[in-house]
Amino acid sequence: MKTKPSCDWPSNDPMMIAYHDTEWGVALHDDTKIFEYMVLDAFQAGLSWKTILHKREHFRNAFHGFDYRKIARYGDKDFNRLMNDAGIIRNKAKINAAINNARCFLEIQREFGTFDRYIWQFTGGKTIHHNLSKLSEMPVSSAESDEMSRDLKSRGFKFVGTTICYAFMQAAGMVNDHLVKCFRYGELKKQDCHG
Repeated sequence: MKTKPSCDWPSNDPMMIAYHDTEWGVALHDDTKIFEYMVLDAFQAGLSWKTILHKREHFRNAFHGFDYRKIARYGDKDFNRLMNDAGIIRNKAKINAAINNARCFLEIQREFGTFDRYIWQFTGGKTIHHNLSKLSEMPVSSAESDEMSRDLKSRGFKFVGTTICYAFMQAAGMVNDHLVKCFRYGELKKQDCHG
């Protein structure tokens, strides 16, 4: 039972509540975790986050712990294995995108040293704190996600439209879209101040 004021979207799903309370909106700087979020957000396209979250462990096992170095080396055998894995979303275009994006991810690491350094440039290295009082005010894209999407596409990434990029920015703490009434909003804002 929830006692603290919170965002409404996790509803009463324990997995969604745990994700909201501990992960969503926390500033992320670990490249493997960043890649995980990028993969999961791409697979979410057209589906609910709840669906993806409940399959997350299956995804983790299927994609070698989201090790982008391994995924970048996937060939036909791995692709077929994934297409036959009932534990994940078996979508040909999304599976191909995950493999393709792992290769592009490595290219960015070679250029910038870390993917983290590259991706955070779109918010100037800082979390953007919004002041949302209700879910209907939450944007689905922004000027920053537009720019991120354009740049990622120019570097060969797939399934990186502005809406997917914005969902990634929310998850990775590049924007704080917790409602102002939510206990996490203030906690994350405070963390950001004490960096």
